[in-house]
Amino acid sequence: MNIFRLAGDMTHLFSVLVLLLKIHTIKSCAGISLKTQELYAVVFATRYLDIFSDFISLYNTIMKLIFLGSSFSIVWYMRHHKIVRRSYNKDQDTFRHFFLVLPCFLLALLIHEKFTFKEVMWTFSVFLEAVAILPQLVLLQRTRNIDNLTGQYVFLLGAYRGLYILNWIYRYFTERHFVHWIPWISGIVQTLLYADFFYYYLDSWKSNKRLQLPA
Repeated sequence: MNIFRLAGDMTHLFSVLVLLLKIHTIKSCAGISLKTQELYAVVFATRYLDIFSDFISLYNTIMKLIFLGSSFSIVWYMRHHKIVRRSYNKDQDTFRHFFLVLPCFLLALLIHEKFTFKEVMWTFSVFLEAVAILPQLVLLQRTRNIDNLTGQYVFLLGAYRGLYILNWIYRYFTERHFVHWIPWISGIVQTLLYADFFYYYLDSWKSNKRLQLPA
């Protein structure tokens, strides 16, 4: 494992910890899109179908369990915890996220490396992860004023994907025959979706102002 992969994994893990901190400590999910969290739960559930059948390493298994458990617990808290769900911006979180699922699944049926159940589901999870952030970005655009923890959560998610691109570049030049077009293209698309948010996040950080997106 290279430094970019490790940094990407840790950044992804920190993003989850920031969100869990907000939900468990502040008892608030204001500014967080339940639609995006549900999509991430689907992403991890379909990506880690091999968790009990193909052992890669203890690190790999632990990370899979963390992301599976945290994604479903976040969805549960936002849907069922009495205090947390009161802060949910339901009227503004109206992106029809299920319309993202079918196109990603059909694309996975058409474009994949091997036509097996696990491979198609893995490819589907890669395509879906690329667009899963859209409901969250739309919600932030509507609420405009973004608290620090929500801003940090979204920034860390974007940074994780950016670090993974550096990981792929490193592996391309250091490993023979390392070519994986499906995650590469999906990862680039996903990172580009964050571009506007990154600009305003870094601008607010430099000027020490509250993060605010334009209408």
